[in-house]
Amino acid sequence: MKTEETPPGTVATEPVGHDGARVNIDEREVWSLGAGPAAIALVILLAVMIITIVGFVASINALEGGTGGPGAVALLIASCVIFTIILVLLATSIKVVSPGHTLTVQFFGRYIGTLRRAGLSLVPPLTVTKKVSVRVRNFETNESKVNDYNGNPITIASIIVWQVADTAQASFSVEDYEEFLHQQAESALRHVATQHPYDAPVDGRLSLRGSTDEVSQELADEVAARAAVAGLEIIEARISSLSYAPEIAQAMLQRQQASAIVDARETIVEGAVTMVETALDQLQQREIVDLDPERRAAMVSNLLVVLCSDTNAQPIVNAGSLYH
Repeated sequence: MKTEETPPGTVATEPVGHDGARVNIDEREVWSLGAGPAAIALVILLAVMIITIVGFVASINALEGGTGGPGAVALLIASCVIFTIILVLLATSIKVVSPGHTLTVQFFGRYIGTLRRAGLSLVPPLTVTKKVSVRVRNFETNESKVNDYNGNPITIASIIVWQVADTAQASFSVEDYEEFLHQQAESALRHVATQHPYDAPVDGRLSLRGSTDEVSQELADEVAARAAVAGLEIIEARISSLSYAPEIAQAMLQRQQASAIVDARETIVEGAVTMVETALDQLQQREIVDLDPERRAAMVSNLLVVLCSDTNAQPIVNAGSLYH
């Protein structure tokens, strides 16, 4: 294990998640034996323990019956010592690991490796182990209220899928790797949200609503960079909740509705102009009616009113002429 220190009272030059960790330790495999040797050792230890118990009982009976001498006392002491040693060996050497879990092994405070083998195993005696899960886990961040790239307040939350990749770093580089990841994920989410506009791209920046996949990948990369110091691997990050803050939600809804109405009007007008142009061209080509510029303008006006109106047109019969 390597420890990097900076002088007291100074600020670290590297941020968390890069090369500025004060404790830098990498996972390695601990010496261990598999289920077969461990089972044999367990049987032998249990057999010796039974023998010591028998010797202990025999020495007690001999001392109580008055037939025992110094030999009985020595047998009593030896039985107690051997029983204690075997008990310690059983408690510290024989380990059972479930699938999806590991054990970090320490020998008098020194990290000597990680046991990843599932099932019964035999590790060095007098060691202390700590269980670390390497299963895939996920959590949802709290809804955070931040300002987007345009300065509009929004609420946003995300789901982070992760697992422990380096058990040594997760155990010794940070105090609590789960709490560390939760806080770093929320911090990264806030930072990513401030770098993008909510609705439409601005200054070449992708929008949060329109480019969810790209923004989610950016979020995953940033969380992974921050969590690297704790030996955690980010599998996926997804935005789970995204909306304007309540105080501006109504105003933004009206703006979106107005924008939608303008877009719809533009489409209607463009289609109406195309239809009028087509109608006039066909009338002229088929020589159905000869229109002078004034009549042509009147027909264009009437057709546009009919095609662009929100209500149904009411027909009016003209009994006179265009000029009277």
